[in-house]
Amino acid sequence: MSPSKGPPGEDGGALGEADGAVPDGTTVFDDGVPAVAKLDPELLEALRQAAKNAEGDGVRFSVNSGWRSPEYQDQLLREAVTKYGSEAEAARWVATAKTSPHVSGEAVDIGRSNATAWLSEHGPDYGLCQIYRNEPWHYELRSEAIDDGCPQMYTDPTQDPRMQK
Repeated sequence: MSPSKGPPGEDGGALGEADGAVPDGTTVFDDGVPAVAKLDPELLEALRQAAKNAEGDGVRFSVNSGWRSPEYQDQLLREAVTKYGSEAEAARWVATAKTSPHVSGEAVDIGRSNATAWLSEHGPDYGLCQIYRNEPWHYELRSEAIDDGCPQMYTDPTQDPRMQK
């Protein structure tokens, strides 16, 4: 996937890597991919520590999504509205650019079911928590989880007070 020259409308091009699209095979160690490089530094460090330890168990973390530009987030939301038939149903899966923790670099979607299974068991040791019950791939940093465990999950993003802004 080639990087975009700019947001949609500026050059008529599609959004690409520069906006947060993730090429296949991307890992938490790929600093050349903006979706990884623009993650919150503490989140990225926790992910890298977890990934190094998971490798010892034969588990490899791939990144399906990380940081996203507001334009890319808006595109994903428009696509979700089309797919799910309403804004209310789309909100169960995709946040607005104003509320998405992906836009601020505070969320990552991890690929491969063995990686998400590994994180569901070991993630709290690194402060990595699944936030939404309907999104087993979505992780955010909750440093207090290292001592206290992860907070109770929301059913989906519509239950998350941060999404009500």
